[in-house]
Amino acid sequence: MPRSKPDTVTTVLARGRLGIPSVVFFVIAAAAPLTVIAGGATTGYAVTGVTGIPVSYLVVAAVLALFAVGYVAMSRRIVNAGAFYTYVTYGLGRPAGVAAAMVALLAYNAMQIGLYGGFGAVLAQFLRSRYGWDITWWLCALIAWAFVAVLGLLRIDLNGKVLAVMLVAECAVALVFDAVMLGHPASGTVAFDTLAPSHIFAAGIGAALVTAITGFVGFEGTVVFSEETKDPRRTVPRATYIAVALTGLLYGLSAWAMSVATGPDRIVDAARADGTDLIFNLVSPHLGTSVVTIGRILFITSLFAALLSFHHTVARYLFALGRERVLPAALGRTSRRTGAPKVGSIIQSLVAVVVLVGYAAANADPIVHLFFWVTVTGGLGVLALMTVTSAAVVSFFARIRHGEGPWRAAVAPLIATIALTAILVVTLQEFDTLLGVHPYSPLRWLFPAAYAIVALIGAIWALILRAARPDVYSAIGLGPESATASLRNPSIVRQPA
Repeated sequence: MPRSKPDTVTTVLARGRLGIPSVVFFVIAAAAPLTVIAGGATTGYAVTGVTGIPVSYLVVAAVLALFAVGYVAMSRRIVNAGAFYTYVTYGLGRPAGVAAAMVALLAYNAMQIGLYGGFGAVLAQFLRSRYGWDITWWLCALIAWAFVAVLGLLRIDLNGKVLAVMLVAECAVALVFDAVMLGHPASGTVAFDTLAPSHIFAAGIGAALVTAITGFVGFEGTVVFSEETKDPRRTVPRATYIAVALTGLLYGLSAWAMSVATGPDRIVDAARADGTDLIFNLVSPHLGTSVVTIGRILFITSLFAALLSFHHTVARYLFALGRERVLPAALGRTSRRTGAPKVGSIIQSLVAVVVLVGYAAANADPIVHLFFWVTVTGGLGVLALMTVTSAAVVSFFARIRHGEGPWRAAVAPLIATIALTAILVVTLQEFDTLLGVHPYSPLRWLFPAAYAIVALIGAIWALILRAARPDVYSAIGLGPESATASLRNPSIVRQPA
């Protein structure tokens, strides 16, 4: 009996729903400014003990801007919700592409699910301190899970409007808090110690850099939503550059402002003592209670916005793989009513709830063991993906005729590949510092090893498809054209290797 294929009506995401502002809102919402500032930066200070967190954000922003040059140049030729998976396929071949897809699924699921720990703990603490309600973190996380599960099945442009309102408000509050902290320096004068370039060469910089990269995860999602934009060739590049610039400047400014308010020599101790409350405790003496409360609420909504955005990203990766039948074809179907990848959305929700129940049953610390450990591990996976993708861009343009010029097609991607490789190597060497565990702890290798294992599984699966299902193998990376490969015009873009 022939295998069923997704019909052409439901294998295409809803077209023309997103413009530049909507895509920017989605990807910066995934980066979640207040989540990074109040949660990621402070926890990074506390766990790693590194004071160079602010300069790390700026260094990473510069490297990612270089990465984006080749990334968006490739997006002009390949429009596919598979993003990293598709680009690696076209640049380095189908086995490497499927391996990258497996790494992406693990990394983005880690980012999304880890955020439930932060959301649950922060909301539970807020309800306890504000209203005296004693609610466990996992109950708050499950409430958020239910909302994300429902919103994930709705029209994506409606979700974009929700994220837009949240994002503008939290960025405004972050800037107000930064102004207050810089206006009240601990030593009486504004210190720039934590922005010193010397931190780039200090011990523990790998931990600081991957903490910073975790804050940017989501900016590459501009390509994930490319099929749903009104003009991919214009929207994706502009949205990518805007997202990198805005988040990089805001993160660097805010992490530095916190060190100014505590004093550069006390920022680590203050972060360890106050945790995610640090930024709010620093501004409370100088702002009205209502403003600080609004900030706390927006921190919670920031976490929720990131949860929703990463949920969409995972669902679209599953959709891309299902549409090409690398994974079960059912994943490649979208809702006829909303255009959302419904099966992928449901599966991501199921995976998330299973992990949440497991962490709750183990009575694990939701901030350290779920929020920080799992999200920075997700950041490690995305760092590896960006490194391989940057190399794939160089390979892709070296094999085709193009008019991009040497800077976009070779120089910038090559520099980005070298820089990202260096960051990846240093991060792996210092992963124990990142987790805050003993150098001989098996955890320092267990998390990174998970990516090597799933990548190997992906590559082997691609080779199995090549031998057993050559029709599926030949369609890997074709995206919307996979269901009608026989009608494809080969002059549009070079086929994957």
